[in-house]
Amino acid sequence: MNPAFKSRQLSFLIQNIAVTLILFGIHSYLLYHFAENINYIIPLWQVYVFHFVVTTLLYSVINFQYSRGKTEIFNIFMGFTFLKMILAIVFLLPVLLSDTEHKQPDVFNFFIPYFLYLFFEVFSLTSFLQKKP
Repeated sequence: MNPAFKSRQLSFLIQNIAVTLILFGIHSYLLYHFAENINYIIPLWQVYVFHFVVTTLLYSVINFQYSRGKTEIFNIFMGFTFLKMILAIVFLLPVLLSDTEHKQPDVFNFFIPYFLYLFFEVFSLTSFLQKKP
């Protein structure tokens, strides 16, 4: 394996773990204090595990392709982003198909971190793409 690949991957994993723990902590705190009476279909920890795994996979594939010399990664990023959207819909199917009247809190619990992780992905990818190999 390419040493640059390993160092980028390790750095990203540490950052992703830190971002996940911080976001999960803040999100849990806010729900505990401001939405304690709401019952959620999907537990918050599952939302964050989903985002962590999908973000790590996306970054890993792009990092691997980049380390193999493919600097044109836009198509890979767009394809994985589309796949991530499909997986998000599949992940939310229990909420969308449930008989519960109040689905909005579950959807917000999912999509607020979704966009924060998307920002984190773009920031992480652009930061290493700006550096010359």
